[in-house]
Amino acid sequence: MDKILLMLQLQAQLNDATNGEGWTKGVTKNGKTINWNRCIYMECAEIVDSFSWKHWKSINKEPDWDNLQIEVVDVWHFMMSLAIENYSNTLRGGIEDLAINISALNSFSNIDTSNELFASQDEVIAKVENIMLISLSKEELDLDAFIEEFFDLVLMSGLDLETLYRLYVGKNILNQFRQDNGYKEGSYIKVWNGTEDNVVMKRIWEDNSDIKPDVLYKELTKLYLALTKS
Repeated sequence: MDKILLMLQLQAQLNDATNGEGWTKGVTKNGKTINWNRCIYMECAEIVDSFSWKHWKSINKEPDWDNLQIEVVDVWHFMMSLAIENYSNTLRGGIEDLAINISALNSFSNIDTSNELFASQDEVIAKVENIMLISLSKEELDLDAFIEEFFDLVLMSGLDLETLYRLYVGKNILNQFRQDNGYKEGSYIKVWNGTEDNVVMKRIWEDNSDIKPDVLYKELTKLYLALTKS
């Protein structure tokens, strides 16, 4: 429950900072329409691209499990945003209520157990495509069932609550770092010496699992300054 609540709070803060405090109404402070469902299915497509699914190209290429996990965390950003928006607009309650209800889902107990096992490529893709179908559906959203599907994907991706939390916090800090360094304006450099910043962030976490968010931000700053000055 505590980790779910903290992630929801961090996501709300990030959305407030980047989109304005009225983002739950579906519009940014700049008047741009927000579509969390579209964000979800587009990120799901990137998950599929972690696999060599094309029958005509790179057919023997190994799955990029690291990228898969990062993309799953990206989906979680948008899933939480959708959930917060849903609770706000349907008057179901606030972030604390949402955290309590998520923690009560049957699938939550599954991710609250240590896990490092990956499902097969075909099983993961099938689950991802099911999530895409839900996000594309014009029918009324069953939010709880949607989150349950996502938690299934978490397990299939070799993640659990602890690793989801750690990668989420890392990506949240990276997203804030990107915003602070010209991401929205298009001047931010996403590939650092041949390695995408997502992977750089993940490696920092893996090298020091106890690193604090503010220290992670400082490490990213140090590496980025070295990159931009070279």
